[in-house]
Amino acid sequence: MGKYAQLRERVERELPGVSLFEPEAASDDDLLLAHDEAYVRRVTNGDLTAAEQRVIGFPWSAQMVERSRRSVGATLAACAAARSEGVAVNLAGGTHHAHRGHGQGYCVFNDAAVAALALCRAPRERVAIIDLDVHQGDGTAAMLGTHERAFTLSLHGSRNYPARKFNGHIDVGLPDGVGDRVYLDALEDALARLRSRFAPTFLIYLAGADPHEGDRLGRLRLTFEGLRARDRRIFDLAASLDVPIAVMMAGGYGHELAATVQVHLNTVQAAYAHWLRCRSKRHMESTLD
Repeated sequence: MGKYAQLRERVERELPGVSLFEPEAASDDDLLLAHDEAYVRRVTNGDLTAAEQRVIGFPWSAQMVERSRRSVGATLAACAAARSEGVAVNLAGGTHHAHRGHGQGYCVFNDAAVAALALCRAPRERVAIIDLDVHQGDGTAAMLGTHERAFTLSLHGSRNYPARKFNGHIDVGLPDGVGDRVYLDALEDALARLRSRFAPTFLIYLAGADPHEGDRLGRLRLTFEGLRARDRRIFDLAASLDVPIAVMMAGGYGHELAATVQVHLNTVQAAYAHWLRCRSKRHMESTLD
């Protein structure tokens, strides 16, 4: 949990051009876009069973509920900001293991699914969720894997958590030990398949730090530079499609906390560079007008 505070501190210190905001908590109406009413009520009222809490991974508390709601709220806010700015980042989020009626894997509510379904209330919106956490976004796939206007792409460790995978639109399972070159080749192929099958108007990007070679749970061997190259490919995709992109941090469990924070910071730096390009393009377009 300590990575979140450290990441915010480093963004504030090292990226003074980034504006930081505290999110509002997601409302019941927001959460009910993706979750069962009975489940939302059990979480809110503290009625989760001991078994449900074990599957989630931490005990119920009022603070847990508040944090989970604000994490979803931050992703909704990032999507709203990305509409006008081109890109925005939730410094937490990526809680992709939460299903419609239960949480698991340290995920209570599924922020990406809620945000995608909120965006899809606009009749012409088509949302692609690109999930590059090392663990498959099983909850997202279960909820959106057959949706016509919300497309899921997951590139993950095939033998990693969760044991039961769900079918999304594109799922690429990688063997343990994969490094930069194999990973980036697989990513480029997956992105090409996405573009051939779906024309998104909005991207949601889960930029997990856990494919890093120093991660305790990742089992892959990506370097810092490999992960920077991964991020560049996603922002280049957003630029080539000329669509907004909202970014969530997702997982990261490094043997050294500083390494996980560095991976996440690199993603925020890449997002900031993309924002500068978006701003420059808008300026040029307004000058031409």
